[in-house]
Amino acid sequence: MKDGSAAQGPSVVGRVRWGICALIFFGTMINYIDRHMISVLKPTLQGEFGWSEQDYADIIFSFQLAYAFGYVIFGYLMDSLGARVGYSIAAVTWGLATMAHAAAGATWHFMLARVMLGFGEAGNFPASVKAVTEWFPKKERALGIGIITAGANIGAILTPMLAAFLVPRFGWRPAFLIVGLIVFVWLVFWIGVYRPPRSKRNLSPSELDHIESDGIETPQKVAWLPLLRHRQTWAFAMGKFLLDPTWWFFMFWLPGFFVSVYGLNLAMLSVPLAITYIMTDAGGIGGGWLSSHLIKRGWSANVARKATMLACSLCVLPVVFAPVAGHRAYQPYVLLIGLAMAGHQGFAVNLLTLPSDLFPARAVGAVTGIGGTLGALGGMAMAKFTGWMLQEKGDYVMIFAVAALNHLIGLLIIHLLVPKFRQAKLA
Repeated sequence: MKDGSAAQGPSVVGRVRWGICALIFFGTMINYIDRHMISVLKPTLQGEFGWSEQDYADIIFSFQLAYAFGYVIFGYLMDSLGARVGYSIAAVTWGLATMAHAAAGATWHFMLARVMLGFGEAGNFPASVKAVTEWFPKKERALGIGIITAGANIGAILTPMLAAFLVPRFGWRPAFLIVGLIVFVWLVFWIGVYRPPRSKRNLSPSELDHIESDGIETPQKVAWLPLLRHRQTWAFAMGKFLLDPTWWFFMFWLPGFFVSVYGLNLAMLSVPLAITYIMTDAGGIGGGWLSSHLIKRGWSANVARKATMLACSLCVLPVVFAPVAGHRAYQPYVLLIGLAMAGHQGFAVNLLTLPSDLFPARAVGAVTGIGGTLGALGGMAMAKFTGWMLQEKGDYVMIFAVAALNHLIGLLIIHLLVPKFRQAKLA
């Protein structure tokens, strides 16, 4: 059945799993619109509230601190309650938090709203990885996660467009209210549509066989502390610790970077941000497709994932030259940043498949939560470092150097910890 299902192709097997993937794609897109709004509005809010670079860094730090704790808690909830209920709780939390930004009247109000937002938004990727593990066989998981993470980039593309449309007409407070309300519209579809494969009525027997072609696992509870004894856990967690700071930097400082270094304004941000995030989408989907394609051609998951991550790491390196543009023609440097973001996303997609490659399905949410927590801790350190560098030194050179090197260092650590992929043996 396993070989037959793979050979028939999606046209015969069925496409319900791709509909589930699309649903999570839109959830991730909305998640990133809500997360990204403050970075796009940074010049506006900085002018109104008089934030220094350190003040802004502290606001981002508060988000990431809550995100770190939220990742652990939602990782547990996804394993204990399932993706449907766990994701619903996360969405309600971050939707309300986004709307709470509209009531902020002081810097500490923003920090409180970001704490709530960070906690709720931490549930997005543990839910996504859990759902992909339930709905896709191993050979399709990287592509599925690549499509889902593309939603993050579409959200980042749409955010400056929404801000440019909403803020001049209604102000920044209604903008936060509107993007918060969108979460609850999506939530109606999530609750109505999502079910595990065996509970999904319109799923054909052939597609169910395809989904379960790696075998069926008996559900069991997983103790978290024993997971820390496994090298596989630390390979994923250290990869997240090194990679996530680069993404946090691009997400929260890239609009301000374009304004301060390239001399752009809010109305001009849409095009360069759209270019970089479209390239990021291509990198994420391409990175997921490449490793999945190599596995289908007979490469081991170990070699396919690492070869793809190496290629992606090399795409990030040239970004060290991005800060030298000044107010000269900036378009080539936008493409350079886009290439780096594409490489990052291709690497990240393959990194997110490691829990399902290296652990039984029952532990995927927990391991993803542990890794996400370390990733958020790395992001917190990057926020403080970025704020200090900009406040004291006034340039981005060292910041981009750190962002460029993290991927190769992360891949080296992953390889040293897990030279060959072997599934961890859990008690």
